[in-house]
Amino acid sequence: MVIFSAVEFQCLMPHCNYNFASSCPAMAVPCRNLSPARVNYCNRRLSKHLQCGLRGVLMNSRCWTRIFTSATDREEGEKIEDDSLLREDLTGASSDNKQVSGIPPKLQERDFTDTPYVPVYVMLPLGTINMECELVDPDELIKQLRTLKSVKVDGVMVDCWWGMVEANVPQHYNWSGYKRLFQMVRDLKLKLQVVMSFHECGGNVGDDVHIPLPQWIIEIGRKNPEIFFTDREGRRNHECLTWGIDKERVLRGRTAVEVYFDYMRSFRVEFDEFFEDGVISEIEIGLGPCGELRYPSYPAKHGWRYPGIGEFQCYDKYLMKSLEKAAEVRGHSFWGRGPDNAGSYNDKPHETRFFCDGGDYDSYYGRFFLNWYSRVLVDHGDRVFALANLAFEGTPIAAKLSGIHWWYKTASHAAELTAGFYNPSNRDGYAPIASMLKKHETALNFTCVELRTLDQHEDFPEALADPEGLVWQVLNAAWDVSIPVASENALPCYDREGYNKILENAKPFNDPDGRYLSAFTYLRLSPDLMERRNFMEFERFVQRMHGEAILDLEELCQNEETENLADNISVEMLEISQADIRFSGKGKELLYGSRLMIDVFATRGGKMARRLAGSARKSSAQLGLATS
Repeated sequence: MVIFSAVEFQCLMPHCNYNFASSCPAMAVPCRNLSPARVNYCNRRLSKHLQCGLRGVLMNSRCWTRIFTSATDREEGEKIEDDSLLREDLTGASSDNKQVSGIPPKLQERDFTDTPYVPVYVMLPLGTINMECELVDPDELIKQLRTLKSVKVDGVMVDCWWGMVEANVPQHYNWSGYKRLFQMVRDLKLKLQVVMSFHECGGNVGDDVHIPLPQWIIEIGRKNPEIFFTDREGRRNHECLTWGIDKERVLRGRTAVEVYFDYMRSFRVEFDEFFEDGVISEIEIGLGPCGELRYPSYPAKHGWRYPGIGEFQCYDKYLMKSLEKAAEVRGHSFWGRGPDNAGSYNDKPHETRFFCDGGDYDSYYGRFFLNWYSRVLVDHGDRVFALANLAFEGTPIAAKLSGIHWWYKTASHAAELTAGFYNPSNRDGYAPIASMLKKHETALNFTCVELRTLDQHEDFPEALADPEGLVWQVLNAAWDVSIPVASENALPCYDREGYNKILENAKPFNDPDGRYLSAFTYLRLSPDLMERRNFMEFERFVQRMHGEAILDLEELCQNEETENLADNISVEMLEISQADIRFSGKGKELLYGSRLMIDVFATRGGKMARRLAGSARKSSAQLGLATS
């Protein structure tokens, strides 16, 4: 049994946009007249021995018997008359291509050529600016920005941290590090998405730095801890301020929304030139933990672990006062309290009397409480966006919504309820949020578009998660009210399957209204992303998001303009027992030898061909083989 070695693929991949893992069947040479069992065996052997990460690759019996026969069946140098059939065999695309039982089918990729252009941004590292508001390692950053620019990334996203800029004294703002950063971005002709980050950084997934709230806010909190979100046990969450003080003058004479407005207005004045010349393309307004419009219902620092349902965060005195008032207006003053049977952070829905099927979440009290709880969230967004539009008049603004996909396949949707999304199976909890955003002409930025439901079922089957269903619901809720929808990945993504899922959500197939995402922001710039193979895959993703054509190997072999590239790819094969095959020229001739099988697309020389041939000979020598 003979297979391709990893040498060819390692050399080939840096020089062409081609997915061997999903599009190119590996080749092997079995005996002629193969039985189905023998074909299955060959494919299993092929999968076992390939060292370059090929998955889901197989050949059918027609492919084995048609292409790789013994040397006695073809005269040396015989032409393959039907090139199209050969290409069918090589790609597994023939009409009778029945997959071998037990082998996963080849991944079919959608062609995004000439689809709508979706801008791609990249989040900068959390520690790009330090606590003294200075730019960290500008030389390295400029190199990375140039690399992003080289693959046609549209721009970058950066957090403007409240805890840095207004760190010590109210209304004393230090924007110095951001000025230098913005100038670098402008010089490279990139765009900027800027986040007004009114939350703490640290303690959540992906946080590699600690950026607290402003020191003067922390001092106020020591005297009045009620300014922070609080759970039923009285634990305070210092990630952000409770929405209960949006209209309370407890921050040295100012309300919370006034503090946010003053900060945004200072930014708009300080960076006026970047607004006027269009460098700043969008402002995302931080509305809660992680900058997202949600309650801090699943804090890791309080012991939460996925896929726990989380806890309600309404027990500070300001929100409790609001709840009591709402209960009195409703005529049931005893409803002015939070539920006492909703479990704790790491419980499952069926373990609680509130979230279980038929539980209290759907009782008269439960519906009242959840309506109030979610209304507080919507009202907070309404107040902040009214002021944001004043500060940033004429500039697109956006809100970030978290993708809480676990327990989505249960009736109560418990994890969404504790986060403030009143979205049980019998109610659309995202429509009121979309309507509020529409009122302020605000875009929606939604996370988790790269996640696949099947993967969640494999990793955490008990979580009953459905990220694909959630994404579909939220995107349609926003599109139904005609607001722009952008997205970002929730977790690091480097693989093609994740990118394909993002593309599917970005440009829905055969959407009757032709809807697509307004932008995508990649999380985030890191050494892992810049690693060679990861970055090649990312570049390919950017091209497809832009609707550009992607040349695959088959096209390279037939495209006269890229013929030299295809002709400079050589492949070393391992020893076989009977037939040796060499593809010469552009893959149209089969030559037979006696011991070694080498797939050669180039016979015309060139630096790459000589280097690859040398690599092949070296590998063969190590195996005790001889090359011709």
